[in-house]
Amino acid sequence: MSDASSGPSQEGVDQDLLTEEEQGGRAPAPRAPERRFVWRKLVVMPVVLALVLLATYLWISHARLDTIAENSLAGGNVKLRLWQHVKLTAVSTFWVLVIAVPLGIALTRRRLSRGAPLVTAVANVGQATPVIGLLALLVIWLGIGPTTAIVGMVVYAVLPVLSNTVAGLRAIDPQLVEASRGIGMSAAGTLTRVELPLAVPLILAGVRTALVINVGTATLATFGGGGGLGDLITSGIQTQRTAVLVLGSVLTVVLALLVDWLASLVELAMTPRGLEEG
Repeated sequence: MSDASSGPSQEGVDQDLLTEEEQGGRAPAPRAPERRFVWRKLVVMPVVLALVLLATYLWISHARLDTIAENSLAGGNVKLRLWQHVKLTAVSTFWVLVIAVPLGIALTRRRLSRGAPLVTAVANVGQATPVIGLLALLVIWLGIGPTTAIVGMVVYAVLPVLSNTVAGLRAIDPQLVEASRGIGMSAAGTLTRVELPLAVPLILAGVRTALVINVGTATLATFGGGGGLGDLITSGIQTQRTAVLVLGSVLTVVLALLVDWLASLVELAMTPRGLEEG
């Protein structure tokens, strides 16, 4: 009786011990990592922007322009203003990164962490100040020219990068930092190999915001003698030439969207795989 009763249970145990291959099944294949750059991410925005530019070009080409409007759009003036706008945005964003990222790192260190609220408050004042008023004060101090416009743009856009750098570094689990120190990493090694890679998503989000802010703020550089697409916009308003105003505005919007799209690609490419959403 005991052998009969133990037979089925022993058979069940043996059956449980069989591997999936012995049972005729196969282990599920590991899922391939999802592609970061799908075709919609790479194609939709450039196509939309190209169509907007094409429609604007066709409209201006068939519009009746008087001598004033033609002079505003002829002689490579549009290319010059566009290049000035791109240059203002690039240079100001470069200085924002040079200032905000190291400062944000320094404010998360123990010795300087107490000064973080004060520095953030100063940066808040810079962004809360109206751009026109800030440029007017800088013109009085520095005079008219591109340098004045760049200084104003840096002051206005430094807050997103600074605050995101501080927030990204402070959001890191302290146990990870302690573990890296425990395996013999130096403070610099912990920062570059552990902290900064984990803070990359927030830092890049701040950089992306600063880029878009700088594209918009650069249109006001015309009031400080900085040039840019703001010259076309103000010229169109002052002379009441719709074509000039529309072209300057459309180019500004397209440039802002293009910069935001490129920044999103960089943000996606530099974000570590383990920190991707979803």
